Amino acid sequence: MAHGHHFHLDATGHSVTVNMYSGHPGLIELLVDGKETGHITLRGNRPRLVAGELPTDPPLPVTVHITPGPGIPRCTAVIEGVETLMTPRAF
Repeated sequence: MAHGHHFHLDATGHSVTVNMYSGHPGLIELLVDGKETGHITLRGNRPRLVAGELPTDPPLPVTVHITPGPGIPRCTAVIEGVETLMTPRAF
């Protein structure tokens, strides 16, 4: 795969990471504590959603809103109804 972008958030004691890979087709991965919990294809600059769960008791849903472009990509995570900007990180 070609280059990509990486976003991270620490939430309720867990690591939430989004990896975006460009290419044809592109790929978006959602990882919780380093394990893939969801993935979708990247389709141009159209906003995308990917859902997963935090391994709490009971499991806590997390939805990530991805805006690939134009320009610099942006990711936010929604956990317990609160939307939080995810920090971009170097790959």
